[in-house]
Amino acid sequence: MKKRFILIALILALFSVGMAQENLFPILAKAGNRSDFPDAPYLVIEDRTEVRVTETGLAHMEKTVFYKVLNEDGAKELKALTFGYDPQSAAIEIRELKIIRRNGQEEIVPLGLATDCPAPARMIYWGNREKMIPLPRLEPGDGLRVKTYQKGFTYALLLDRDEEKYAPPMKGHFYDIVPFYASVPVLVKNYRLDLPASKTLQFEFYNGEARHYVRFAGDRVLYFWEKKNMRPLVHEPDMVDPSDVAPKLLLSTSPDWKAKSLWFWKVNEDYGSFEYDRDIREKVDEIVRGARDDWEKISRLTHWVAEEIRYSGISMGEGEGYTLHKGTMTFRDRCGVCKDKAGMLITMLRAAGFSSYPAMTMAGSRIDRIPADQFNHCVTLVKVGNDYRLLDPTWVPGVRELWSSAEQQQEYLMGVPEGMDLKTTPLSPPENHYLRYEINSVVEADGTLRGTLLIQAEGQSDSGLRRSFTRNPIHLWPKELEKEFFRLHPDLRVDHLTFVDPYDLSRPMEVRFHFEIPRCFTDWGGYARIRPVSASLPFPSVIAFSRIDTSLGKRSFPFRVRSSQQVELRETLRMPAGWKLMNPPGLQPVTGSGASFRGRVEQKGKVVSIREMLDLKKRIYPVEDWESFRMSVLEFKKAAEEPFLFSRGNSK
Repeated sequence: MKKRFILIALILALFSVGMAQENLFPILAKAGNRSDFPDAPYLVIEDRTEVRVTETGLAHMEKTVFYKVLNEDGAKELKALTFGYDPQSAAIEIRELKIIRRNGQEEIVPLGLATDCPAPARMIYWGNREKMIPLPRLEPGDGLRVKTYQKGFTYALLLDRDEEKYAPPMKGHFYDIVPFYASVPVLVKNYRLDLPASKTLQFEFYNGEARHYVRFAGDRVLYFWEKKNMRPLVHEPDMVDPSDVAPKLLLSTSPDWKAKSLWFWKVNEDYGSFEYDRDIREKVDEIVRGARDDWEKISRLTHWVAEEIRYSGISMGEGEGYTLHKGTMTFRDRCGVCKDKAGMLITMLRAAGFSSYPAMTMAGSRIDRIPADQFNHCVTLVKVGNDYRLLDPTWVPGVRELWSSAEQQQEYLMGVPEGMDLKTTPLSPPENHYLRYEINSVVEADGTLRGTLLIQAEGQSDSGLRRSFTRNPIHLWPKELEKEFFRLHPDLRVDHLTFVDPYDLSRPMEVRFHFEIPRCFTDWGGYARIRPVSASLPFPSVIAFSRIDTSLGKRSFPFRVRSSQQVELRETLRMPAGWKLMNPPGLQPVTGSGASFRGRVEQKGKVVSIREMLDLKKRIYPVEDWESFRMSVLEFKKAAEEPFLFSRGNSK
């Protein structure tokens, strides 16, 4: 025993000598400076991750990151380091912080300076924490090397027994999602995985290439990936999530998505997530009483959960992560996050006699074929006949849809007893989300413009128009509406305003009013001009393209809007006798896989009419759709670019 301790001490001493002799300054000096990377506040010289996985799937991760400060902004950004974790399923240690000054001197930052505090939170309070450590003042040219150790997983589980709580949800399996991109330059990034040979690994490197090899070491298999000279991703306005287009590595030992589907179904059924009691059954009976058919029952229950279960997540102990909390608890507390709202609806649908199950999806980015768990949202399935229909009580408060079309072209995985492969939500035709403006106006003899404006909306356009009201208290509605109407003209006067109750989802949204604009049309010696009312439409935020930058001639990445949409404009302007439109814009039709447009501006007698129809056909568009999308939007806007010029018939 004594010899063993002597041997261990000798090894530790040699290791310490090696560390003492380690010289990081030459690496720092050769890494480059602000002239090499003029747009970067700092750079990462090396980002190294080493992961060792046990038979249970538990991952032990050691990470080393070596930074170099390039300018004063970089020094500010690195004034403190923060490491987030969920204590129910993960643990993290800061093991070394070393500063290498630009003159070659080294400083060890005392780890005792680190604090462990609650992580900032909004609406979801699950007890996440952060380890934060302040750093001495850094200067351009200084380096910082950080070593950390982490074990565990990012979602909490039902288990709480010692090391088992750090194992991944699907017991015995391992997965990881490794981004090979950053907001600053990275000179070299590598990822090493040490996996038991008993586990079969699937992996794929997306959106680029990396050096890769596999080595066998007895009962272990060693995997390695490395990429050098990584530059920051150049963002484009309204592009898809960076993880959809930037280099990344996905790894999983799960055999396929069907296996994950079966696991997700079983873990919730075993836990009893959807059991209901008498109180829930009585509430369900009350909600569906008098419903004409099954679909009306489903609709009533979906909207009850959407409106009555407040979105607010608190740490509720057992049931966090991929296991849904019991419906009885959510019904009692009347609050929860997406999985609680989905679970509450499943529970109530089952109480009403329907077959219902959960599904996982990813709001905001793509789920790829490698079965790594790329999920951040939970929704509900209900079986109607032989088909499963998607419901989302989280995204449909104030929405006439039961499944939000803001989630079209989005992958999802069902948790059903027969198991299912990964699926994608279908496109929703633009006419399901129409936004219609109908304007009829007359130029009076005194130059006053009088008319009516009708706005009608359905689908996601309907929900956007409702939000223009419901995001404000009722007493502020008049003031908010004034802002919208004054877009038409600063001297606008409005009366006879009517609109559908924004809280009544039984019929599509509609807004109607009469308007008057004095001194809108003046005869200047046989010539006059007037801007069509449609040049400054109210509620522009409801129009899906309103924030899209059409000045971009080309795109490098796919882009997205909130939803597919159809925008229809019908404006009629009746002029006094003798006035002729001099500059009717020539609107060109556009047809494409992304969008289409057709329209015309013409005068017949006293009446000038504008007719436009714009179809935005998708929510997520590949790069090749940009041309038809951009040209369709530009043509739609053309009639609003310049005032209409008129001349009298007898003018010279």
